[in-house]
Formats: sequence, structure tokens, C-alpha cells
Amino acid sequence: MKKILLLLTVFSMVFTSCDPLEDIYEKVEGRDIAGEVTYTLTDDDYESLGFDNRYFSSEDEAKSLLPSFLSEKYPLWGSGSTASVLYKIETLGDYTGAVEYSLAITDYPSNFTDNAVAFYENENTSDVLSSILEANFTTAVEGDVVLAKYNQYVGETENGISEFYSRDFASEKSLLDFEAVSVIGDQTWVATQYGIEMSGYDGGRFENEDWLISTDIDLSSFPNSTLQVNQTFNYGDPSGFSVLISTDYTDDIATATWDVINLVNVPDGTTWDDIVSDEYSLAAYNGKTINIAFKYTSTGSNTETGTYQVNYVSLKAAGVEGETEGVSEFYTFDGSAWELSEGVYYISDADFDSMGEASGQPGRYNNFSSSTAPNDYLPTFLKSKLPYAQEGDVYSLVYRYYDGAAILKGSTYSYSNGVWGDFNYTIDFSHDGITWAPATKYELIPEDYTLIADTYRTVEGFEAPVANLESYGNISTFNWEDEQIDAAIGTVLKTRFPDAQEGQNFDVIVFVYNGSSQNMTFNYTLSSGVYIRR
Repeated sequence: MKKILLLLTVFSMVFTSCDPLEDIYEKVEGRDIAGEVTYTLTDDDYESLGFDNRYFSSEDEAKSLLPSFLSEKYPLWGSGSTASVLYKIETLGDYTGAVEYSLAITDYPSNFTDNAVAFYENENTSDVLSSILEANFTTAVEGDVVLAKYNQYVGETENGISEFYSRDFASEKSLLDFEAVSVIGDQTWVATQYGIEMSGYDGGRFENEDWLISTDIDLSSFPNSTLQVNQTFNYGDPSGFSVLISTDYTDDIATATWDVINLVNVPDGTTWDDIVSDEYSLAAYNGKTINIAFKYTSTGSNTETGTYQVNYVSLKAAGVEGETEGVSEFYTFDGSAWELSEGVYYISDADFDSMGEASGQPGRYNNFSSSTAPNDYLPTFLKSKLPYAQEGDVYSLVYRYYDGAAILKGSTYSYSNGVWGDFNYTIDFSHDGITWAPATKYELIPEDYTLIADTYRTVEGFEAPVANLESYGNISTFNWEDEQIDAAIGTVLKTRFPDAQEGQNFDVIVFVYNGSSQNMTFNYTLSSGVYIRR
């Protein structure tokens, strides 16, 4: 008997619960759920929106795409819902795409007096660089950016031997200013993290003849100079590579005269080791202008199709001896002069090295990559570089990133609570019952409550609400009618945002008392000059 009564009770509950369930469904379909969230876009979010680079190109683009994103993420939220979305914008394109200018030897002021190949520590580099860039970029327009690269002496200097010409292909992962010329075969010179590379092997062995030729090198100021090459050759006969010099090359290999340079200490074709040659005297070329060439040949046979890498080329002569470091700085044209760019810094080789040079660390190849993420190192780097950073400081870093090839990328960071972290922009959205739309978030300040009291103190019907406001410092929903609250907030918005546009949304945070003191958000849209609550 007890079992029968229990079953009857259950069935009774099922049938009498139908109407409340329908009410719940109606509320969900009517989008009556109001939510509030602060959300930071993740890498997966950017990819789902079609941005593999993990940033928007502009604020307008973010405003256009994020409403549908929010609708999908919070499908049950409706009128009164608010969302603050933190996102990234590509703001460093002018820097990552900047033209590079490497100072020539003759650009250094002291080169003419003592063959200096770098700035001394006490020289004003910015004034000199501004003049050099002005002379070399005569058609610059306001906003143009150049990455100026130069060398600077570090510490004491003395008369001795100086390196007046160098090309670090391994660090730069670029052909730099060398010209690649293919005579035979489809394979060509490529830049890798190990240096510039040429190989006749590409899924098979092929016949090739390829040259890599420097721009003109003027030796007139550097008598009795020397040449040294750091190179690698493996899986082939050493006859497959050679170093040559010409004094009459213009643009045709065949018509130029080439001298084969017999360097001492060269690769033997059996290892990937970097081999640094002995210094080779260029006294025979005193006073002349030369071109250096690296020549690769392969026949397609097993023993004569090796891989050739050139890592570093160095020319030295009598001059100033001292340690130098490479410096790269961004300069921006302001319409009349080139000025050192503020708030942005280029990560140098020395900086990469300071982050660790072991395998898997940035200094190994002087770049970041998918396996050596910038965010794992740059916040710590900034803490060291800017030890006196203040709350809210923003700083941008540009760096080499390897993704099949070396490219420039950038990241912007902000300083908050003693830590450097990703800098994000913020857009506030509110839901109007149909869709999400950008909104301006504003929290009333003490002066706003004073404005409300002064405006409505003597207005009929507002006497008691204003008196309550002045006594307790909040808007009591027990004393203020909805229409009065709307009028008061409308007055504040018209005062604080006199240039607001038709249709602009506002999420206004007000200190209220509705049984307890708390902040409450009211949503408004400007329509025909009146702020209408949504």
C-alpha cells in the first residue's frame, strides 16, 4: 500500500510540474538571463575567429567580430548582460616591417681619423644617426620607421687591429646584401639558422652551379687587410665549394676575372662542424674595390653533391682595437627629422644570449620560435632592463622569430602589480535583448552624485530622494523611482559625454542601496538626445 501511494505522489509531481518548466523555457527563449563577465581572448579564440597571428588588425575589426563571438559563448544571456573583452591589436607593424639600414664604415665619424669601425662610447649616436638617415631617406614621410644597425665600442680601445667588414649570416638568418646567382640547376641559396646554405640535394641529387656575391668592398682606407671565413661543408668532396675575389665584377659572372682564394683550414666534407679559416692576406688588393664570392658546384653524384654553409665573413685591418657590440634602434620620421623611437626596443644578440645559450634557449640561435616562446623569457627580461618601472607602464619589444625562416615579430607588455604581462586593449559590450553591442563603461564618481543633488534638489518630487542621497551617499531604490534614476543618470552622461553619438551604448555603474549597499550596472542607449534604459 505504501508503494502505491509513493507512485501516485511521483506521478502527481510530474504532472503538476509541467507549467513551471514551460515558464523556465519561456524565460530562456526570452533571453532574460543577465550575466556579467570580464574575458581575455585566448590563442584558441583568435584561431576560431580566423586570426592565426592571434591579434586583430584594428579596434573596428574587434568591434565587428566580437558580438557574434559573445553570442556563441554566452547563448543564454540577454538584456542587461555586460562583457568586458580584453584583446590584442597589431600595433607594431611599422616596426616589424621597418626598412633596415646598416651603417657603412664611412658613416662612423672617427673612421676618417683613426679607422674606427664603430661609435665610441662617448659619441652622441642619435644626432649622427639622424643626419645619416636624413641623407639616405630623402623621400621619407611622417610616420616612416627605419631600423638603424650599427656597432659601438664597449670599454677601452687602443690602436691595433679592427674588423671593418663582417657579415653574420647565422645570426641574421638572411642573405643580407649578397647577391645569389644560379648558373645551373633549380636549387638555390637559402638562409637558415645555421648560415646561408646551398645544396644540390633536394629529395634527390642534382647538378648545380650557384654563386653568392658580395656588394662592393672598398679597401682604399684599409691597406694590408685580411679575410677570414667561418664555413661548413658536409656529405661531399671539398672541391664542391670555393671562395673567390674579383676587382672588375659588375653584374656578369662570366665577364669578370675571378681569383680563387686558397684559404688554410677549411672543411673536409665529413662533418657539420663550423671551420674557421686562418686569416688570408689581401695585400694584393690594396687600394682596390673587391667583390667576394662563394661558389658551389654539384654533379648529382653521391660524392659530389654536398651541402655548403657560410656562417660568418670577416675583414680586418690596422685601426682601433677594442670590443664592439651590435646595436639596433628604431628611428621614426616626425615630418622634419628622424628621432629615436620611444617605448620600443629591439632584442639584440647579446640580449638573446643573456636568456641562455644552451639547446632550447633563445641564445642558442638568437631567436624565438614555437618551441622557445617569447612570453617565457621577455617578462623576466623587462624586469631586468627596466627595474624602476611604474604601475601602468607599457613597453614594446621587437625580436627575431624563426618559423621556417627568420622574421620580425613584436610583443607589447604592461606593468601591473610588480609584474610584466601581456598588454591587452579592452572593449565593453552590453546586450540589448537582441544582440551584443559595444558600450562605454562609466562608474559614477563623487562629483557626479554632487551634480545629481545640485540639479534635482529643488525639482518637484525629487526633494526626498535627493535628501536621502545627501545623507547616505547612494541612490536608494526605495526612495528613487526608475524614472528619476534614469533622469539623474541621463544628466550625468550628458555632462560627461557631450559628444556622444546617436545609438551609443553606456554601461553605468552606480552605488545603490537596495537592501544592501552595492554597485549596480544600468544600461543606456542614446536615442534622439535622450538616454533610454535597455
